[in-house]
Amino acid sequence: MAHHIPIADWERVATREVTSGDVTLRVYDHGEGRPGRPPVVLCHGFPELAFSWRHQLFALADAGYRVLVPDMRGYGGSSRPADVDAYDILTLCGDLAAILDDVGADDAVFVGHDWGAAVVWQMALAHPERVRAVAGMSVPVSPRAPAPPLPILRKRLGDDFYMVWFQEPGAADAVLHRDVRRTLTAQEIYSARLAEEGGAAATPPPWLDDGELGYYVDTFERTGFTGGLNYYRNLDRNWELTAHLADRRVTQPALFVTGSKDPVGQFMPAKGLDAMLTDPRGHVVLDGAGHWIQQQRPDEVNAALLEFLADVG
Repeated sequence: MAHHIPIADWERVATREVTSGDVTLRVYDHGEGRPGRPPVVLCHGFPELAFSWRHQLFALADAGYRVLVPDMRGYGGSSRPADVDAYDILTLCGDLAAILDDVGADDAVFVGHDWGAAVVWQMALAHPERVRAVAGMSVPVSPRAPAPPLPILRKRLGDDFYMVWFQEPGAADAVLHRDVRRTLTAQEIYSARLAEEGGAAATPPPWLDDGELGYYVDTFERTGFTGGLNYYRNLDRNWELTAHLADRRVTQPALFVTGSKDPVGQFMPAKGLDAMLTDPRGHVVLDGAGHWIQQQRPDEVNAALLEFLADVG
């Protein structure tokens, strides 16, 4: 049965403003934590917000963890730099390091979904001393591609594939912002074809009530989608910037969680996990779940995270 977090409860969560270079991040900060326990940092994907972790923030805090949840750069209450180059993967990792510095933490357990998963996996490789343990959802860590990824994606999946379609600055931005409610309730992967078809917004899924959907719609109507789209526009640049990390593996305790019906698995399979993880602590597949697992199946996600956190200390 779906359950929902009252918007008023979320809006009462304390926030802090964290400076990372020229960017200010809005970070939700909840739970006191217990001595010896690292904070838990939850990183959202596209097109989401810190709000996407509302079920986890309260559950983990109630279990005795300090939980830090940023609106990632480009989203919500955080800065949205205009320069595409401001969204490369190493800069995003620098944002996470800045959050730890701001709260005086040496390290943390990092949990990410979608693009947030890509960032926390990279954080484990680029800044291993700051990562006590790492959990990725929907997007697995994989070995370095043999060449820049965009030409590979274009050849395999075509110009209509969403990561390719997103590349032209301003194009997808305008289409997605034209009808934010329709964009956020789309039941297919974004594509140029889907955009051209038009049509009304879909009925939201049962795990997203009108108030929760309204929170997203209001935010993205204000901010647009360009910040999130700029993550995709750095795919080839990220490949170049991370060449020095090509031989590294994720040595921290690691968890991967996905849904059996997540479409990301069709083009980003989890078969590379064995090659990249030296200390795997679990590979959880939620039967029947789609992409937005921490909202669709919060009880099972929370149980997996709490078991993982207890295991890693």
